[in-house]
Amino acid sequence: MTKRHAGGAGVSPARHGALLAAIIAVIVLFSTAIYVGVSTDDGGEPASPAKGNTPRNSAAPASTGTWVGSWSASPAGAEPGTETNGMAGRSVRNVVHAGVGGKSARITLSNLYGQQPLTITHATLAVAAAPGAAAAAADSMRRLTFAGGGTVVIPPGRQALSDAVRITVPRGGDVLVTTYSPTPSGPVTYHSQARQISYTAEGDRAEDVTGTAYTSQTPYWRYLTALDVLSNEADGTVVVIGDSLTDGVTSTVGANRRWTDVLSDRLREAAGSGDVPRYSVVNQGISGNQVLASGLGRPAENPSGLSRFQRDVLGRTNVRAVVVDLGVNDILRNPNRADPDRIVFGLRKLVRQAHARGLRVVGATLMPFQGHRGYSDNREAVRQAVNAHIRAGRVYDDVVDFDKALRDPYNPRRLRSDYDSGDHLHPSDKGYRKMGHSFDLGSLKGSAPARL
Repeated sequence: MTKRHAGGAGVSPARHGALLAAIIAVIVLFSTAIYVGVSTDDGGEPASPAKGNTPRNSAAPASTGTWVGSWSASPAGAEPGTETNGMAGRSVRNVVHAGVGGKSARITLSNLYGQQPLTITHATLAVAAAPGAAAAAADSMRRLTFAGGGTVVIPPGRQALSDAVRITVPRGGDVLVTTYSPTPSGPVTYHSQARQISYTAEGDRAEDVTGTAYTSQTPYWRYLTALDVLSNEADGTVVVIGDSLTDGVTSTVGANRRWTDVLSDRLREAAGSGDVPRYSVVNQGISGNQVLASGLGRPAENPSGLSRFQRDVLGRTNVRAVVVDLGVNDILRNPNRADPDRIVFGLRKLVRQAHARGLRVVGATLMPFQGHRGYSDNREAVRQAVNAHIRAGRVYDDVVDFDKALRDPYNPRRLRSDYDSGDHLHPSDKGYRKMGHSFDLGSLKGSAPARL
C-alpha cells in the first residue's frame, strides 16, 4: 500500500494525509480496547473480563465447580530462530494433557520474552480426537476471547488470561490450544522440553478440526503457559517447581510419564479418601533450573527458582500446596565448589514466600548422580550436606525422599540401574514412576505450620 501511494497513483497529498490520520486514529482506538485484560507476567491476575461483545462460537462458563490448574508450563526462554518474525502467518497448535477434567476452561498466553507486542487475532480450544493428535474431537472446537474480544495484543513482558468457555474437558485427555498471529512479534516465548509433540500450520487454521493442515511438528510449547478448568474433581492445585527431573527429560515423549503425572494420577484415584486431599497437579519444572542463579538476557533465560517463584508458583490458580525439587543444578553448574549453606538458604527463602501465603511446602531430597559427567567427590559432599538439612526438617514442612527411593542400595552415590535413563542423572520411565509413588499423599494436606 505504501509503495503505491509513494508512486502518486492518482492520490492527492491532502487526501493521502487525511486518510492516514483516520487510519492512525482507528488503530489507537482499537489498540486501547484490546489491551484490556492483559497483565504483567509476574503472576498477577489480569483485569476482569469485560462483558458483552462476544464473538460467534464463544460460550458462557458453567456456574458450578472450582477453578483449578489442569496443566501448566513455565516460560523458559526465547525460541532460537524466532527473533525477527516470531510465528507470523502461522497457526500454533499446542497439545497439552489435562490432569483433571472440567466443564469450562480458560488459558494463559505469555509474551514474557517478546521484544515487541504479540498480536493474536484468532485463538481456539478443543479436545484432541486422540492422544497427541492434531485433529479435534467432534463438536469440541471453541473460539476463545479476551475481555470479550476475539483479538488480543500482549505487550512485551506481559501475559493475557482468556475468557472462560464452556467445554467438557475429560480428565486424562489431551487438549488443543491454537493461536494465530498475522504479524511479526519478535522472539517466541516457549518451553523447550515439552516431552510432547505439538503442531504448526501455514495461515489461519485456528478452527481447523481435521488437523490435516498441521504438517509441521515441534517438541516445544509456544506462548501457552496454563490451562485452567472449572472442575468438580478438585478443590485446589498443587504446584511443583523443579528442574529437568521435574520437567521429565528422558521420559517417553507423548506418554505423560513424568513423576508429576504419576502423582496427579494417584491423587485423582485416591481423592477424598482418608487424609488424601482433592488436588490437581501442575508442573513448573524448567530443565537446567537452579535455586539461586538465572541464565543470561533480559528477562533472564531459565530464571532462577527464587526469581520466578512468585509468577510460576504463587501466581497459579487456587494454589493449596507447593512441592520443591531444586538444588542439583546449583551443584552441577557451579564451576567451583558449591556452598551447601547458600543452597539451603535459597530453599528456605522459597518456603518463607509460600508460608506468607499460608501454603504448605513439601520438599525433595537431591538424587545421586555418580557416573554423570559432572560428578565429583566434592559435589557429592555438597549433595549429602543439603540432604542432611532437608532430612533434619530444617527446610520444608514435609519431605519426599527421592534419594532414598531411587539410589542403588549397593552404591548410594548412583541411581539404581533400572531407575537410570542411562545418563546417570535423569530417571527412566520406571524411575519417574517410583518417584511419583514414593510420595505420601497425605503430606500435601493442610496449611503452613504456625511457626513462620
